Amino acid sequence: MGLVLLWESSREEAASLGIQRRWLLLWEPSEEKLPGGLDQAYFYAGSASFIWLTSDNMHHQWLLLAACFWVIFMFMVASKFITLTFKDPDGYGAKQEPLILTAVTKVEEVHVPEEKHWPEEFQPTGKAFSGNLIRQPLVHMERLELLRNVCRDTALRDLSHTAVSKFVLDRIFVCDKHKILFCQTPKVGNTQWKKVLIVLNGAFSSIEEIPENIVHDHEKNGLPRLSSFSDSEIKKRLNLYFKFFIVRDPFERLISAFKDKFVHNPRFEPWYRHEIAPGIIRKYRKNRTETKGLQFEDFVRYLGDPNHRWLDVQFGDHIIHWVTYVELCAPCEITYSVIGHHETLEDDAPYILKAAGIDHLVSYPTIPPGITVYNRTKVERYFSGISKRDIRRLYARFEGDFKLFGYREPDFLLN
Repeated sequence: MGLVLLWESSREEAASLGIQRRWLLLWEPSEEKLPGGLDQAYFYAGSASFIWLTSDNMHHQWLLLAACFWVIFMFMVASKFITLTFKDPDGYGAKQEPLILTAVTKVEEVHVPEEKHWPEEFQPTGKAFSGNLIRQPLVHMERLELLRNVCRDTALRDLSHTAVSKFVLDRIFVCDKHKILFCQTPKVGNTQWKKVLIVLNGAFSSIEEIPENIVHDHEKNGLPRLSSFSDSEIKKRLNLYFKFFIVRDPFERLISAFKDKFVHNPRFEPWYRHEIAPGIIRKYRKNRTETKGLQFEDFVRYLGDPNHRWLDVQFGDHIIHWVTYVELCAPCEITYSVIGHHETLEDDAPYILKAAGIDHLVSYPTIPPGITVYNRTKVERYFSGISKRDIRRLYARFEGDFKLFGYREPDFLLN
């Protein structure tokens, strides 16, 4: 039942007050007729209808008007209270994460781990450790669930698993102050993430102050590698810290690596052109009389060769720019908190900062418009003229990366 405010004058009162007819105020959320043949009033969706009955007494009309305004005022106050009471205090800013999945995958029942109680000195600062995966936007839940499913696929084990070796530990940078581990995956915007960590570690007060030549100088940038700690300290950080890395379409990443190291070489790293490129050309160029520098076709043959490792050993750590994400970060062996995608970095970067509990301390640098969008035209152009055999061999090596992180098989190149 709703609230009914009803006033009726008796015949005696009417006579004494000189009122010719009664007035009635009714606030009722149903359409039932009133008893005694009284005039009806209805209440629809929070608004009240008022029935005025004629009266020869202006004094009582003003009293009725005041009562109506009082009821409306109280209703507005109540509505405001209800609105404030049910407002979600944990909303993620004004811009919500999209619920559109970046990959189509069969999702099994999501396992929600129990809340963990950490030692106080290693209490995580990020919300990702709350133990409640439901707090994460659906897209990030899907990515982690897809990763777990592919890691369990025995048919892909050789492409999805690797040992947590010193090579992997060298790729992971540590921020002890905020309990964060970041695995470096070159050619997906890692320079900017390094700047974020440099500021968090206190080497510089802002991203704008960091000289470009310092970012990749690991003796001066204040970013310790996980490999620099003892085995027990490594294990402790892997178990307790917020961990993340970024991926992008594997083939587009290879194009970016080729352009950056063998074509433009903006940081002037001559060993790529003068040492690595000649080694690839000698083994993989079909036309030995060709005098051009390293071509993308040569690069693809090298990467797709099942026996590529003998050259990898000669090239040393320079291969980090084109080896698989599996080889870099061991995603099936290390339980990562978040996996960002380069293609959705505008949404993923703020989410990672918030999940790590550092969004109030630092911001990800401004992303130029369109720079993270997948460019199929560019991919087709680079792979044009390369044999299907070589492309299929390349895909066979990077198939684990495609499937672990939800990237579609490039049928337009393979078939």
